[in-house]
Formats: sequence, C-alpha cells, structure tokens
Amino acid sequence: MPMEKTFDAASAEANIFAKWEAIDAFKAGANASREETFSIMIPPPNVTGVLHMGHAFNNTLQDILVRWHRMRGFDTLWQPGQDHAGIATQMVVERKLAEDGNVGRKDLGREKFLEKVWEWKEESGGQIVNQLKRLGASCDWSRNRFTMDKGFHDAVLKVFVEMYNKGLIYKGNRLVNWDPKFETAISDLEVENIEVDGHMWHFKYPLADGETYTYVEKDEGGSITLIEERDYISIATTRPETMLGDGAVAVHPSDERYASIAGKMVHLPLCDRLIPIITDEYPDPNFGSGAVKITGAHDFNDYAVAKRFNEDNPDNKIGLYPLMDVRGHMVEGSIVPEKYRGMERFLARKAIVADIDALGLMTHVEDKKIMQPFGDRSKVVIEPMLTDQWFVDTAQIVQPAIDAVRSGETKILPEQDAKVYFHWLENIEPWCISRQLWWGHQIPVWYDLYGNEYCASSEEEALVAAKSLHERENPNTNVKVFIDKKQLTSATDETGREVKFPTMTGLGWVGDDTTNLRVGLTRDPDVLDTWFSSGLWPIGTLDWPENTEELQKYFPTDVLITGFDIIFFWVARMMMMQLAVVDQVPFHTVYVHALVRDEKGKKMSKSTGNVLDPLELIDQYGTDAVRFTLTAMAAMGRDLKLSTQRIEGYRNFGTKLWNAARFAEMNECIPSADFAPPKVKQTVNQWIVGETARALEGFNTALDAYRFNDAANGLYAFVRGLVCDWYIEFAKPLFQSDDAIIVAETRATMAWAIDQSLILLHPIMPYMTEQLWGDIAPREKMLVHADWPEYSSADLVIPAADTEMRWVIGLIESIRSVRSEMRVPAGAKIPMVQLELDEAGTAALERNAVLIQKLARIAEITVASVALKGAITIAVAGGTFCLPLADIIDIDAENTRLSKAIEKLGKEIGGIKGKLSNEKFTAKAPAAVVEENRQRLCVAEAEVEKLQAAMQRLADLG
Repeated sequence: MPMEKTFDAASAEANIFAKWEAIDAFKAGANASREETFSIMIPPPNVTGVLHMGHAFNNTLQDILVRWHRMRGFDTLWQPGQDHAGIATQMVVERKLAEDGNVGRKDLGREKFLEKVWEWKEESGGQIVNQLKRLGASCDWSRNRFTMDKGFHDAVLKVFVEMYNKGLIYKGNRLVNWDPKFETAISDLEVENIEVDGHMWHFKYPLADGETYTYVEKDEGGSITLIEERDYISIATTRPETMLGDGAVAVHPSDERYASIAGKMVHLPLCDRLIPIITDEYPDPNFGSGAVKITGAHDFNDYAVAKRFNEDNPDNKIGLYPLMDVRGHMVEGSIVPEKYRGMERFLARKAIVADIDALGLMTHVEDKKIMQPFGDRSKVVIEPMLTDQWFVDTAQIVQPAIDAVRSGETKILPEQDAKVYFHWLENIEPWCISRQLWWGHQIPVWYDLYGNEYCASSEEEALVAAKSLHERENPNTNVKVFIDKKQLTSATDETGREVKFPTMTGLGWVGDDTTNLRVGLTRDPDVLDTWFSSGLWPIGTLDWPENTEELQKYFPTDVLITGFDIIFFWVARMMMMQLAVVDQVPFHTVYVHALVRDEKGKKMSKSTGNVLDPLELIDQYGTDAVRFTLTAMAAMGRDLKLSTQRIEGYRNFGTKLWNAARFAEMNECIPSADFAPPKVKQTVNQWIVGETARALEGFNTALDAYRFNDAANGLYAFVRGLVCDWYIEFAKPLFQSDDAIIVAETRATMAWAIDQSLILLHPIMPYMTEQLWGDIAPREKMLVHADWPEYSSADLVIPAADTEMRWVIGLIESIRSVRSEMRVPAGAKIPMVQLELDEAGTAALERNAVLIQKLARIAEITVASVALKGAITIAVAGGTFCLPLADIIDIDAENTRLSKAIEKLGKEIGGIKGKLSNEKFTAKAPAAVVEENRQRLCVAEAEVEKLQAAMQRLADLG
C-alpha cells in the first residue's frame, strides 16, 4: 500500500504511542543487549501541574538521551513520577470544596480533608502524565511513583527519624518566609520578588533623656553642606508597621555623623520602650540617612544584624519582637500598643503613619519603586516571621556534597552553574523543612504533656518509646500509653499559630492510688517541605531502604537534567541527602538547561500574554516539530528564544523527509538486509554513505557532550541538505541508467540512507520516524528498538568520492550565490566559461556536467583562456570559472538598488550604535532589549558586507 501524501500527526501520534506501550517498549531493560546501564530520574512535576514549555524542554532532552541509549542496547531506566505538591494540591482541593458546597478545610477536619485530597488525586492527578505521553516521553510508566506512595512515604519518615537521632534535624526558632493567606512557612523558590509602586517614610526617633548632638553632612569633596543640633536620629522605612517591633537602630561604624551617639538610647515612637543605637557593617552611610531601624523578627537582614550583635553582647541583647499572627494581623500581646492590636497589617500601617505624623515625627514621604515579595500561589505579600520550625542542620552534611563536585565525582554542566552550586553550599543556612499544612508527610514526632518528644517512624514505635520512658521514670507503676485524638487543634499561641503542645484529654493519674499512669501522645501537626521528600527522589523511587535489584542496578543514576532555578533548592539537597543517607552521590552528571523565553528574549508570563502553550503548539505543528525546535535551540548555557516561525520551519523539515521517503518508494527503494555500505561502487552512492557515517559520528559526539543543539543541527544539515536535497537530485540520473546494476545499487543505497536518517532522527523526532519506519517496509521490530549503527567514517568515507562530490556541490553553490547576489532571474539559464582547471577538476566536471548544468541552471559550458568583459569569476579547487552576466542584468539599476539598500542600512546601523553607546540606555533598558539591539547590529553589518561584495562584483563586470 503506497504511503500517505502527508504525515497526519494528530491521528498518528496517539496510535504510535499506544503501540509502544503495547509492546512494553519503555520498560526498564527493554531492548538491552549489554550489561551497561543508563538511568535518569525525571524531575517530578507537581501532581497539580499541566505541561508548560519548561516541562516540554526538560523532558525532550531527557527523552533524547533515553531513546539514544536504549537503541544502543543499554539497560535503560527512565523513572517517572509526580510530587505531591503540598501547597498547590491543598489549594486546589480547598477551592474545589468551596465550589462544590462552600465547605472549608477546617470544617471537615484533617482526616476527612485528606480523604478528599486522595479522591482528587485519583480523579485528576494523572493529567500531567497523559500530557508527558503526548510529548513522547518514553518513561517506564509501569514504575510511576508518587511522593506520597506508602513505600516512598515510609522511606521519607525513616530518613527523618535517622537524621533526628543523629542530631541532624532539630526544632528551632528562626526567621522564615511566611504566607499569611495559606498560614504557612514557604521556601524562597515560592517567593516572587516583584517591583511595585511604593513609599519610603522618613521618621524621627527622639533621643532618650533629652540628649542632643551636632549633626554634620558633607559632600563628596569633604565640604560641609549641613550642620545642625539634633535631638533625634532619622530613619526611613517602606514598612512602617514593623517599627513597633524595632529592637535597635543601626549605623555604620565609620559614619562620623553618628559617632557621638552610638551606644545611646532612643525612644521608639508610639511605644513605651527605649532601644539602643548600635554599630554594624550592614547600613550604607551613602543611602538615605545612613541609619537603619532593626526589626529582627520581621526582616532577614535585620535578623542577621541582631544575631551578630547578640552573639557579641550576650549580656545586653537586643530584642526580637514578633508583631503579627499567622494571618498577618497585629498580635494581641503587650509588645503592640493596644490601639493596633488585632489590626490587619496594612490597616495598621495607615494608622501608624497617621499617628507618627500627628506627633510631628514624620519628616517626609518618598514615592518610589520597591521590590516586594509575593507568594507565587497566594499572590499576597510575604511576611518574614520568627516562628518555631523544624530544620536540617545542613552545616553537618554539606561538605561531602561540595567535595563530590570539586573532585569531579559529579560534574555540573555548564561549568558556570557549578559556581551557583558552590556559592549556595559554602554559605548555607539551616534548612527549614516544616510547613503548616495538612497535605504532605506529617512530621513523625509525638509529644506528651511532660514536654517529652518521641521521634518514630510510626505510632506504634512512638507508643513503645513513650511507655519505655515513663516506666523507667515511674518504676512500680502501671503505664498505659495511647494516641490522643482529642487534642485541641484550634488552640493558638500568642501569634495565632496552631499550638504545638495542645492540652491533651487523657494525660494524668487515674484511680485512688498512684499505681496507674495514662499517658496520651499527640502528633506534631506540621508536614515536611516537599523539597525534603523530593530530595530523596533518586533512592526513594528505587524502593530504598529495601536493597532491590533496581536499586543495585540503576543507582547512582547517570544524569540529572534540570533547570538552573532549582540548582540549590533540589540539586544541592539531593546531593546532601543521598550522601548523608546512603553515602553515595545520586548522579554523575547534572546538565543544567536554560530558560525558554519568547522570540524577543522576554520571560514568558501570563501577565504579559507571551506564553506559548506546548500542547497548543503540538496540536498545530505536531510533536516532532516542537521537540526538534527545542533541541536545535538548546545551546548550553544560553536561553532559548522560541518563535512559532522556527517551529513551522522544522515542521517543514519533517515534510521534506516525508517527501524524500515517498520519492524513494516511487523509485522502488526497498531496504535490504544484505546491503553492504562499503561495497557500493558509484561515486554518488559512495559519497552519501561516507556522509552518513560522518553524521552518525557527529551526533554521537555531540550527545556524549550534552551538546543537544549541535546534535540536532548536524542532523538537519545532513538529512535536509545532503540526503533530501543533494543526494536525491544526484540519484535521479542513476535511476534512469540503462545499467541495472547501477539502478539496483542506487535503490539499495537510497533505502539505506533514508533508514539511517530515520534511526538518527528518532531520539529527537520519534513519531514521524516511527511511522515512516513501519510504512517503508515490514520490520522485525519497531524503530524505538532498532539497533543503533556502529560504523565509522574511517570505514565508509571514500576520499576520492568525497572530494569529487564536495567539489561539485561547492561549484553549484557558488553559482547559485552569484545568481542570488546579482539578482539573475530564477528561470534564466546562463552560460559558464571554464578558464582553467586541473586534471581532477576536469574529470569531476566531465562526470557531473549534466548535474551541474541542471542544478545551477547553466545553459552551456565553454572553455576560454581569459575572462570575458562583464563576467564574474568563480574560484574552485584546482581552477576558475566565470559567468558572463553583462547582457543578462541591468548593471546601472542594480547599482542604484544596492546603493539605496546600503544607505538605508547605514542609517539603521548608526541609530543602533547610538543607542548602544548611550550608557543610560544600556544601564536602564531590559537586558533582552539591549541584546536584541546588539543582534540587530550584527545582522545589519553582515548584510552591508554582503551588499558591498555584490557592488564590487558589479564593478568587476564593468
């Protein structure tokens, strides 16, 4: 049955994927013919997620490596799975509950709410899996894991318990990012810093006890510009509500303006408190007044200042005063003046500003742009808050992760991203791993009313530990320990946060004597940060702590492909965690890909309306075109600038390949198992065999070095340029030969060349290549399991054939270039004159004259000793030709056209250079705009050079 005229991606792709799954094409070990393994762990997308361009890019690159290794016979595993996504999932389910029946999470209670989450997961949690399948992701889907699976969950708790027992996990009071909407701590990655219109309020803080000092300001030259007696110090703030929690005012130790009052006290406006003026390196003497209010409980920089001061002054510490509850309302405690207690923070801000102004202590207000932190999901302003949280003492486990990369045991590509890795690890802070959510791995710690805590992998183990402790402490007593389900989970502390140690109903003495003791245990209500569980992804997905065959075979994994934005959030933590738990690195290579931007280099975002949806692009252009585009643009360390024009262009490339296969079919080119590439005799066939070997070597070399763009672009040049264009044209005369042996050889060679093209392209363009593989001829197995070629250019390149055909292509391309530059009409056939030519060139010309004349549209080839007047010369290896064009083109009109084009481009170049030489433009314009102008300049200058060369050719004609 003849092939279809076109490839219908919409109908074919789903059928092809179903066939792959039907034969278990992606199962671990499928098609393995060697003992070597290759394994990749998919960066688990959120279970709530939908496929975005970052997913498409990341998973395309992984799939290329996996398919390439599988076809080479490696025992391959691509481990899939999804992250339970604590906040995102809880938010989705809470929204659904509200829509379905206006029911809140707290109305249901924890246990029933979690049942609803699992129901949602079963109904809707598979969406991202189906979308990855549309992309062609060849994961072993039979092994799909979820970070809340029982096995994975048990592994997470086991690690927590082991690290707790080693002193690597502890509970502490530290500053964290607090989301007042979700009432939980969040990670830095979940915070978006956005520039907004804001204000800078300038306040006076009066010195205590009527103190005064001489305030002197000087200009850069040291001349005095202001001198006055002051009884206050001036501070500026963008968050006036936090002043109620100030513990000090800091000035730089070198700032002469405040030297006389360092160590003095100031009266905190609106509060009945005195706070000290301290010195620290943090304030910038050249910014604002040079004095900074220190609110250690609500600002990360201030917290660091307070921590340094308190470590140096243990007997005279400055206070850390939490001002807000979990909702972002001012607390009811004594630190907040009564008037503001219970106020929402921004309402409190307005009241505080008005009251300070009424006291005459506000000097002025500046309107200015400020960077403000927002929750990426809640969209509310994040509040730094001092709270009790669980932490990993990363200082104790960080060094092996640093050493592994420094020694080369794990390599990070590109190398500049290793600097990010080292910078974060060498300046590491304790890792906050607790979240105030219900969905997630609940902290495996239980408490009793005596202040004891029991860290255990299960309730049963916690009960045993508690019973043992109380029996030791209370000999001759009958101890009964139970899990108290009636703890008062609505109780809150002074900040409004859920109480960690609630009153328990069953704790106390029972009976008329002291021989019985009932001890109730209640579990810590917090859950683990999802980065903690995903930090165990490499071993958890392989069923650790069980020493499974898969764990032995596929761990450590070979490569992790990930985005640059989570180098420290995930990559570094996986390194630390695996080394801490199993004393092995999780992967040998980390390939860090860049960001997919729009065609102008801008970051894609819904707010700017420039988001490209990969599923819509797949619907429009087919999966292969999208995948090839992403791969061809995946230059290491450089962001992609994606445009639909590029995708359309690569779809056309697929069409070109399809048409080449149909041409081969029409010329009865059928693959033969007996075909021996080294034995072909025809020069054209020898040449394409050698070029195929070069393409294979180039592809293998590029992928070995993770140069995905070089791999794709090399195949594009080979398949489109050499196979679909040159070889098909060169083969046409051979198909018309009267010699049956020549025809048979050419048919077999073309069938082989197209088959090799399909094999090489399959890792990048799996769908069309698989369809063609099956359409061209019956096969023993699908292309996904085809054997990867192992020939080399040393075996298959015939130097004489290679030299000859490259000479022919070079001559044709030179003629075409001149025709284009001189605007020779496309249909016009022109004469060509051979001026001088060596023996090899003469032989090549004689054997290929018909091809050259047809493909370059040459009317005739004559011989002369000197170039005719009005002819353009063309140099080739071993000789020279010329093209007489004086009678074919209007030289004067062409000169005028070129002059105008050069003049126009000159003006454009001048304007761009003017912009780029303007320091204000390069400093203030977005980086993408500056880069766009630099690229425009390069393109314009190259075009001018081309036009000037054309003018020189015209001058030669005269």
